[in-house]
Amino acid sequence: MPPFNPQDISRLIRHRRSIFPLQYSGEIIKKEIIDEILENANWAPTHKLSEPWRFTVFSGAGREKLGDFMSELYKEVTLKKGFFNENKFEMLRHKPLLASHVISIGMKRDEKERLPEIEEVESVACAVQNMCLTATAHGVGCYWGSGGVTYFEEAKSFFGFGPKDKLLGFMFLGYPKIKWPEGKRNPIAEKVTWVIG
Repeated sequence: MPPFNPQDISRLIRHRRSIFPLQYSGEIIKKEIIDEILENANWAPTHKLSEPWRFTVFSGAGREKLGDFMSELYKEVTLKKGFFNENKFEMLRHKPLLASHVISIGMKRDEKERLPEIEEVESVACAVQNMCLTATAHGVGCYWGSGGVTYFEEAKSFFGFGPKDKLLGFMFLGYPKIKWPEGKRNPIAEKVTWVIG
């Protein structure tokens, strides 16, 4: 196994930030970087090797198709339920165009249901962390958003999902036009209990 520098790994993890589409420069990310982001996602931990993560990549005019789908579905569902918001409708239509690429994030349920659903959701979250760290290593800003139509049952079929699968949000990617943000965390000691026997 090749040696890794623990300090570099720690620095990468602590450097990861959510950088939002309004903060992107408009520069297009090379396909090789997107491919690496997806390949590293594929190496996430997975119980029983179910590999439940599923991604759809929207780039170029595909971002417009995504924006049209999300805004129109949002309008259709919320008009029926009485909470349609015109500003949110416009935001959903326009937001994908601010990113170089948008990747939908989904969980394909193990057909035999050999493990609890939550474990497959957790595997997808691990895959997303791999994506975020890879993007950070390339100086690419990213943001995992789970608003809009993410939890609408009606959205699933657009991404090829069945009733037992889950749409878990969207990864927006772009080069930042801002200085890389500083991070902040409360001390780990506040969140850990040691049991020493």
